[in-house]
Amino acid sequence: MKTKTIITADDHPLLLKGLNDFLLEKKYNIIGSAKDGREAYNLIVQEKPDIAILDIQMPYLSGLEIAQQCKTNDIETKIILITFHKEKILYQKAQKLNIFGYILKEFAIEEIENCLKTVACGKRYLSPKIEPLIKGSISDDEIEKLTPSEKKIIKLIAEDKTNKEIASLLFISPRTVEKHRSNIISKLKLEHKPNSLLLWSKDNYDKLF
Repeated sequence: MKTKTIITADDHPLLLKGLNDFLLEKKYNIIGSAKDGREAYNLIVQEKPDIAILDIQMPYLSGLEIAQQCKTNDIETKIILITFHKEKILYQKAQKLNIFGYILKEFAIEEIENCLKTVACGKRYLSPKIEPLIKGSISDDEIEKLTPSEKKIIKLIAEDKTNKEIASLLFISPRTVEKHRSNIISKLKLEHKPNSLLLWSKDNYDKLF
């Protein structure tokens, strides 16, 4: 297993160094490291590693965008994503892109060996720490809890409208829009982060309209 070639990528130098130091100490075959997404993708193309361990958010290209390019170009490198994000939507996107590993950054060092062993055998690894948070997709029951007004707001969010634009279109105040957004996030059990509702609205648009 430790003969598998690996590249790593993270835009935080200390986190990248910590991961590399740990893997090298454990005698893993690290053949390259990158500090942004573009550099990581170029490394994958040039070195064709067996496995790429990527931060999900990096300048120029995200881990998901790299995975998309690898899929488009039939690159066989197995991708492991390390992330702080716990949203179902991001994991569902990762599944569609044939991501082999998905682990939380705060548990990366303690889980990375199990993840690498699993991925090296051609199986997928989902961190046990994140599984309860993202298991399953949004249910019809959760969607049915949304009011017609909330569905209108989600439609406009999916169209990249700002709170101010939504307020103007629906003849309500921006504060009311913000309150609706907060209620929608709670009903759908999403994380209260800036892009969680935008990502959900784009991925589930067809279920609503």
